[in-house]
Amino acid sequence: MSKKLVSDLIVDYLERRGVTELFGLCGHTVIGMLDALERSKKLRYVGTRHEAVATTAADGYARITHKAAVAMCHLGPGLTNAITGVANASLDSIPMVLIAGDVPSYYFGRHPHQEVQMHADGDQYRMLEPICKRCWRVDDVEALPQIFDRAFRLAESGRPGPVLIDIPMDMFSREMEEDLWDRTYKDSHVTMRPAIDPEAAKAIAKKLVEAENPVLHAGGGILLAQASEELAALAEFLDIPVSRTLMGQGCLSDHHPLLVGQTGFWGLDFTHSLTLNADVILGLGTRFAEADSSSWYQGVTFDPDKTTFLQIDIDPNEIGRNYPVEIGAVGDLKIALKQILDEVKAICPQGKSKPELRAKIAETKAAFKKSNEDISNDSRFPMTPQRILKDVKEVIPEDAYIFTDVGWNKNGVAQQFDVTVPGTIHHSSGLATMGFGASAVLGGKVAAPDRICITLTGDGGFGVNPTCLATAVEQGIACTWVVMNNSAFGTIAGLENANYHHKFGTMFHTPDGKSYTPRWADVAKAYGVDAICVNSAEEFKPALEKAMEANKAGKPFLVEAPMENIVVPTPGCWNINDIYSPNELVKEGKLVKKENGQYVAPNHAKSHKAK
Repeated sequence: MSKKLVSDLIVDYLERRGVTELFGLCGHTVIGMLDALERSKKLRYVGTRHEAVATTAADGYARITHKAAVAMCHLGPGLTNAITGVANASLDSIPMVLIAGDVPSYYFGRHPHQEVQMHADGDQYRMLEPICKRCWRVDDVEALPQIFDRAFRLAESGRPGPVLIDIPMDMFSREMEEDLWDRTYKDSHVTMRPAIDPEAAKAIAKKLVEAENPVLHAGGGILLAQASEELAALAEFLDIPVSRTLMGQGCLSDHHPLLVGQTGFWGLDFTHSLTLNADVILGLGTRFAEADSSSWYQGVTFDPDKTTFLQIDIDPNEIGRNYPVEIGAVGDLKIALKQILDEVKAICPQGKSKPELRAKIAETKAAFKKSNEDISNDSRFPMTPQRILKDVKEVIPEDAYIFTDVGWNKNGVAQQFDVTVPGTIHHSSGLATMGFGASAVLGGKVAAPDRICITLTGDGGFGVNPTCLATAVEQGIACTWVVMNNSAFGTIAGLENANYHHKFGTMFHTPDGKSYTPRWADVAKAYGVDAICVNSAEEFKPALEKAMEANKAGKPFLVEAPMENIVVPTPGCWNINDIYSPNELVKEGKLVKKENGQYVAPNHAKSHKAK
């Protein structure tokens, strides 16, 4: 019986699964794995300078490939640094397998170097339990083949998400019989996804056909299931308008005649006029989360007194989470939408046509574009965020992958930036992680080397971990960072100013009160990345064109654009405003009915814009 090092057997396994990249950072517990990776001819090690960069880049990689990305980290501070990237993947349903080194198995509980254990011996891996679908600590190398098969299957099936395999460092260096890995040659690498119950498909189809004002409400689950074509087919057959969540951006082209736009705090008034008055809403891959539902204030985005909710999700935990549903079904959306359309055609073979609705959607979209035209063409400096988005749209190709961060570059993009190729925009939604875009774009470019990959990030977000620049240079990752620099944590500054009339703790300045910001273009150059900081609005577009040329030549590029801190319009509501600025119409997150029986929503959008 032939034996090999466990580290070599793990690398063999990853290669056979088709894993071609592993994102990580070294530490003394994983140098046995680094030794095996050094010998690999198929598996590329993408080394980073911080574990959060590694796990966030892995997140970005998985969003493009729709397969579990693999990351590796050290114990102790390595594991704690990795947590944010793993949590971001968890809340956005992104598959990931994290391999973590641990202290030697025979030293558990003795507090060897960097061991974290306060409540039980050898339990530091439990730090990731709240954010992983499963955490395994390997106590016997013979369990590794089964653990790896189960880990990848669990990460990629059902609601995708991260898993952890915690391996004591001594186990990487043990020898193991190769035939103990025989099961991994037989186990399939794909788990077939479930359809919904046929009776549910019939019932949902009947509801949609009979409804007077139905709406399809699309979440990120549509993109995870790669079900954009199926969504479009159902919407077009019955002429049903499609609203979307933040994570649902790109579910259909923003130019699609039935897509009405985003709901919630950063949504659109016209979208709310449809979702609020719908008699039937079919939620697709969404839990009707707070920001997308105006903190669930009745009568703002949704109204369960008027609307019958139907819901389909791959995760049964999400069915009926925030609104009561008449029909809830668990299944894969790509399959489910086809099932429903087949049933619709059996009930209503001629389909439906609503030219007035399509005309109203087109008219409203055009009016919204027109309302932003002047500020999008404004040449003031520092630049308006709308001008930055307009110029970005004109320069990058339609199929470019865009990774946003938090602030204007996410909320404003989701509201005002047209995405025409499904699956090309990627936000951090559930965790809303500042610093996400700057590192996620690395993984995106590694996954799609022939596509333009760009991140729109604020100076606050980019400043969280600029070591992503080093990774781009060392690994030859030709992505572009656009740093929208307003010398502030802009979104929080706007919220604070709206509620407390000051911006304490949110603006960047020196002790004498002068506005301060690092010159990120110069920082990039110090890392070896070509960069430009523009000095006028007219310089931005040519600078971005240079970035595209550099990317095509295989070089990363950074464009810094000083930007005015303009608050994103907020047509919806967010409960935090009513906590910080108490409103007589709200008690503990619920609206109080007026005498005429109607709900009156506390709309802070006007005060935001006025102050």
